[in-house]
Amino acid sequence: MAQRTNQGASTLSQAAAGERLPTLSIVMAYVQACGGDSEEWVSRWREAAAEAAAEPRTEDEDAEPPYRGLARFEPGDAELFFGRDELTDRLLELTRSRRFTAVFGPSGSGKSSLLRAGLIPRLRNPDRATPQPAALRVLTPGAYPLRTREQRLTPKDTDGETWLIVDQFEELYTLCHDPAERDQFIDHLLTATDPASRLRVVIAVRADFLGRCAEHPALTAALQSGTALAGPMSRNELREAIVKPAQAAGLVVERGLTARILDEVEREPGALPLMSHALLETWRRRKGRALTTQAYEAAGGLNGAIARTAEDVHAHLIPSQADLARRILLRLITPGEGTGNPRHPTAHSSHGTRLRRPQRHDHGPRTPSPRPPAHP
Repeated sequence: MAQRTNQGASTLSQAAAGERLPTLSIVMAYVQACGGDSEEWVSRWREAAAEAAAEPRTEDEDAEPPYRGLARFEPGDAELFFGRDELTDRLLELTRSRRFTAVFGPSGSGKSSLLRAGLIPRLRNPDRATPQPAALRVLTPGAYPLRTREQRLTPKDTDGETWLIVDQFEELYTLCHDPAERDQFIDHLLTATDPASRLRVVIAVRADFLGRCAEHPALTAALQSGTALAGPMSRNELREAIVKPAQAAGLVVERGLTARILDEVEREPGALPLMSHALLETWRRRKGRALTTQAYEAAGGLNGAIARTAEDVHAHLIPSQADLARRILLRLITPGEGTGNPRHPTAHSSHGTRLRRPQRHDHGPRTPSPRPPAHP
């Protein structure tokens, strides 16, 4: 058969083992050898290929994904954080000349990732112009920012400066309902503006809360010349964020897929988390070393990947778990007043019952659960 079809004997043997979908040329070799209907088997192969692309990849399940989906980038992800070099340089330069710096940007612009995977690694591996911090602390305000965070606002009692990075600064207005405690917390942060202070502060704020920040006169003054804007990424920056994480993992992204994602994401506000999740699901459906358009479409694309993942997870919950999930999700949202619906962190213990995935033998194969969203 190998002689008749000009295919290798080992290749034909591997295809016969049924461990993976053979290429169309191999299938047609069998069709030719067995006298099958070519048109029928081309159609059947294409249907099988489409079904296979729709299923998440099961081999190499322990491989670390090069994309972070809905989760923010952490300091340990710096080698996969691409596309924000220019903004990171701008922010680092600001922090060198200002003791109080702010990053403003719309929801989904990647502010948290910028601080954690962009700025923090630079501070931990400084050049001569930026001394290494004596301490580096990251926090979010929460509902009681002063009562629960006050000790972390005090500089470390050693030589050098303590850097305080306050992420999700808008929680002062969405979760903290005590104006006096809010103002006191801000006043503590603003002590960093004193040249004699050993504290440096960097905050990240959703852009639609700029007006609320302006209610505090001293904070307004500090923001006048110490603000960086996390705006939309350029087309070249987006290309880096798509292609370079794959390259770092020894993978390739089809050129057609890259062009398609760029067209869909460019000038689309808040699309970075959608893009990252769609790429993560495409990676899970990859074929060999390639991330393909077919796998991207099977994952649901830019606007459908999250819905498809959520529906897959929900479909594997028993009724009591589905009801618990609904109640938990409702508690994770704070109704906004002209500012959308901000996220509301909730302690695990407050849910009363842990939400466990059903067992495989009861409810079919497991579906990978999406990483929890970490930015608004």
